[in-house]
Amino acid sequence: MESHVSHRNRLWLYVLVGLVVFYLVAPALIVVPVSFSSTTSLSFPPAGWSTRWYEAFFGQEKWIGSLWVSLRVAFGTMILATVTGIAASYALHMSGFRLRSAIRATLVSPLAVPAILIAVGIFFVFARLGGLLNTLHGLILGHTVVAMPFVVLTMSAGFESYDMSQEMVARSLGATRFKAFMTVTLPQLKFSVATAMLLAFLVSFDELIISLMVSSGPVSTLSRVTFATLRDDVDPTLAAVSTLMLVMTSVPPLILHIVTTRSKREDA
Repeated sequence: MESHVSHRNRLWLYVLVGLVVFYLVAPALIVVPVSFSSTTSLSFPPAGWSTRWYEAFFGQEKWIGSLWVSLRVAFGTMILATVTGIAASYALHMSGFRLRSAIRATLVSPLAVPAILIAVGIFFVFARLGGLLNTLHGLILGHTVVAMPFVVLTMSAGFESYDMSQEMVARSLGATRFKAFMTVTLPQLKFSVATAMLLAFLVSFDELIISLMVSSGPVSTLSRVTFATLRDDVDPTLAAVSTLMLVMTSVPPLILHIVTTRSKREDA
């Protein structure tokens, strides 16, 4: 017989989890009040309040230019990684090839390989090919290498929970494989696709190591410019940049979670 533990008896667990979450999140949240400081140095708590560092961010070309580069690269990576990741996941799921487990492991191997090794490898490949270093499409290709594993894992889980007989029915009624996939299968995996796209975008937007190796100058990403500024000078604008990046990497997943949960409740 299954036993039920009351919330009161689990209060210690809730407190412990809350303390762990606070310990992990608090250091990141400290930059939010620091970004509104009126002083010319990083200090907590702020001696006064001001939006001067946000004005400095939006008023300097190096920050706005790097933000624009990061957004373009992230969107490009999101599209390329999502398309290739979905195609690979679908092919592996539908295939009876004996080595498909090995192929899937190869596709997700960038998650287990140190980022610096991947960055160095991409640098030497781009140097031999020529024309890819310090370019947007080179950055997109490099970021796709580390973003696609998230797409493959997410879509593989989606395909495992989906009844492929629905696609088979569509094909038996005359639809081509591509049309059946686009009109029957993919719409029912929309939340998996949205999650995969969001993960690819966030991985690219936050990526630093590959950006350090293959880009510089006018194609520097926001993370690269932030790293260079932190290395050379402690500018309070960094707190504003960190806050903006925190918002961009935390709000979209929260919105997606709310929309997904509400949609599932309506379908239930």
